[in-house]
Amino acid sequence: MNERRALGFGLSAVLLWSTVATAFKLTLAEFSPIQMLAVASVVSSFALIAVCFFQGKLSQLSTTFFSNPWYYLLLGLVNPLAYYLILFKAYDLLPASQAQAINYSWAITLTLMAAVFLGQKIRKQDWVACTFSYLGVVVIATKGDLLGLEFDSPFGVALALVSTLLWAGYWILNTKNKADPVVGVLLGFLVALPLAIGLAIYEGNSWAHITAKGWMAVTYVGLFEMGITFVLWLSALKLTNNTARISNLIFASPFISLMLLATIIGEDIHPSTLFGLVLIIVGLVIQQIKFSKKNAVDSPSS
Repeated sequence: MNERRALGFGLSAVLLWSTVATAFKLTLAEFSPIQMLAVASVVSSFALIAVCFFQGKLSQLSTTFFSNPWYYLLLGLVNPLAYYLILFKAYDLLPASQAQAINYSWAITLTLMAAVFLGQKIRKQDWVACTFSYLGVVVIATKGDLLGLEFDSPFGVALALVSTLLWAGYWILNTKNKADPVVGVLLGFLVALPLAIGLAIYEGNSWAHITAKGWMAVTYVGLFEMGITFVLWLSALKLTNNTARISNLIFASPFISLMLLATIIGEDIHPSTLFGLVLIIVGLVIQQIKFSKKNAVDSPSS
């Protein structure tokens, strides 16, 4: 029964994450990245507060935060503040298919950063995985023109790559976090929320033009990219006795996402994007084979 529930939670999380690239583009059509961050953070905070309330964990918030306040301040600055602000800007500058595919290489970035900050050894499999994945990134960014190395938006590609550094860095910081993971994520949002709102006020963009469709899209992002889906994924990993099987579900997400982008918002998917994404997935599979032989931190893809 637990395995069936774990599979259900895992599939639900993957399907919801598959929709967020489309939701990002729909939201960015009406919101600036900073406005989007502020509103989505408000929605996510309320959603996670509700989850903690129903799980009886609200009482842990203050004790957890004051046990190490500077640590949780740092977590909140990294994610959601810096990570999502940079990710949303990358989506604003690039086709969603390119931004989400490049962002998907974060797990390879995690391997390299773990070697630097956690002292983990990089094996031959890691270098092979890195080669495939970053070749895939270059293929996507140049639309297959590897020799020309011309980018439609060099700044957008750079931001997408920086987002992988921030997301991987967030999980490295979390290796030292002994608190309940949902409580830890909520604390990050509560720390970042006043800063995100302050940035939106400082930016000074008008809110009058935003339609009901825009408000629905940003609410969806707050609930299902930055909030509830994370809880579903954690629940799946907690219930299963086969973590690898649940983790491998995430490989379907980017391909489902490409189909949704093509059908819902009519984005043209360049063949090089699909080929580059396959290279990234090959790298991740190679990495997965290596990680199955030793302890690793299971974490969701975004």
